[in-house]
Amino acid sequence: MLDTLEAHARRAAGRLPAGTRHWAVRAVQERSERLSVRQDVTEAPSRSLDVGAMVSVVDGGLGYAATSDLSEGGLAAAFERAHALARASAGRTVIDYAALERPTSSGRYASAVSQPVAGASLPERLGWLQEVCAAAAVDPRIVDRHATLWNTRTEQLWFSSEGARTEQQWEFTVPAMQVTAHDRGLTQVRSSGGQYNGFCQQGGIEVLERAGFRSEAGPRVAREALELVAAPPCPSGTMDVILMPDQMTLQIHESIGHPLELDRILGDERNFAGTSFVTLDMFGRYQYGSELLNVSHDPGHAHEFAGFAFDDDGLPAERALLIERGRLLRPLGGSLSQARARQRGHDVGGVATTRSAGWNRAPIDRMSNLNIEPGDQSLEQLVAATEMGVMMFTNCSWSIDDSRNKFQFGCEYARVVRGGRLAEVVRNPNYRGISATFWRSLAGVGRADTVEVGGTPYCGKGEPSQVIRVGHASPPCRFTGVDVFGGAR
Repeated sequence: MLDTLEAHARRAAGRLPAGTRHWAVRAVQERSERLSVRQDVTEAPSRSLDVGAMVSVVDGGLGYAATSDLSEGGLAAAFERAHALARASAGRTVIDYAALERPTSSGRYASAVSQPVAGASLPERLGWLQEVCAAAAVDPRIVDRHATLWNTRTEQLWFSSEGARTEQQWEFTVPAMQVTAHDRGLTQVRSSGGQYNGFCQQGGIEVLERAGFRSEAGPRVAREALELVAAPPCPSGTMDVILMPDQMTLQIHESIGHPLELDRILGDERNFAGTSFVTLDMFGRYQYGSELLNVSHDPGHAHEFAGFAFDDDGLPAERALLIERGRLLRPLGGSLSQARARQRGHDVGGVATTRSAGWNRAPIDRMSNLNIEPGDQSLEQLVAATEMGVMMFTNCSWSIDDSRNKFQFGCEYARVVRGGRLAEVVRNPNYRGISATFWRSLAGVGRADTVEVGGTPYCGKGEPSQVIRVGHASPPCRFTGVDVFGGAR
């Protein structure tokens, strides 16, 4: 389908006025399937197919137009609308779009998939969920069990008037198990990767294997839910916190990822998702965290959810450090935002990370694979260095102000650390802080063998709204002097 589209689009582009400076087409075809088993009952499968194309044109200004009509006539109409919008904005734009350097690279990308999910029959796939769900029925106090499998296959073709052409194919797999336990008036929820699908990776059936989904998710999650309904509340006070990788995902996402998006720093998001405490003059000099903090944008990280070779403006994507030894180096900003920053007198750099949620959305600056680089400590060493603290797993709630500065996060599961040793399980663990102050309290970073790859399918931003896939890889990390609360006195 996309090959046919290319021929139609090139003929349609030939109808543009001779003075048109640039055009590009991004076509997307996405197939998705969600399977669910709840309380041993198979729920109706959900399948979707979404196909369309976005046309962009530069002629004085910049115009976009999207269409699901991929005939030559449908694409010609989209080119006409995009060109009309470009002309209407000519002379009224903040920057000169015609002066922007356009990508000329061509290439391919495909998720590493050893066992495609579609290679198993529907009865087989549902059978896996039945097994996982049944394995969690370990005690009468387990009142709800829910196993799901979400698989998406996406193809994207991008080409432009400069001769650049990129093809990218992804397979995304999200297994999830959630258990609810109730005892003596107390209800607790425990999940395999977070209630918002934090275990999500590129790949096929092997993602389930990496997650231990079929082998141990049901019994483990049920056991930990039962531990929580019998556990005391989390202690309150100022103490150390060890955040495990599945909670680090949220911490990175909210207090590093969103504040470093350059369009947000430039003010684009203030009406909807807010601004950032980061300002243009901070890059190259601001101490964002302790010297143990190293943060990378790494679109090539193995299995990670937001891996790609080219962003949605056709720019080749490469690994880059955003924060090194705690110092802020560069933002998450594509070529357009970088040009806007330069116009304000700040050449802050950036990375190829403009992305869109689908064929009917224009690309904007997004975090992609945003990772904490490993340190040199084992998990046992992080624990041994903690005289009094709490080890927290798996986000379940979050709140952060509209400049991504002050935050309050809650987790599903926790264990007290006392005298350098793991102690009792506690429930309802929460902590709060201020982003830069919190990262400056980073006192220990797990080594490479403690790193886990997670992320989220549900990062929201933009007007009109875009919900996109993001990846985060991190080791466990220890922070000192954190305000912890959970109900205990």
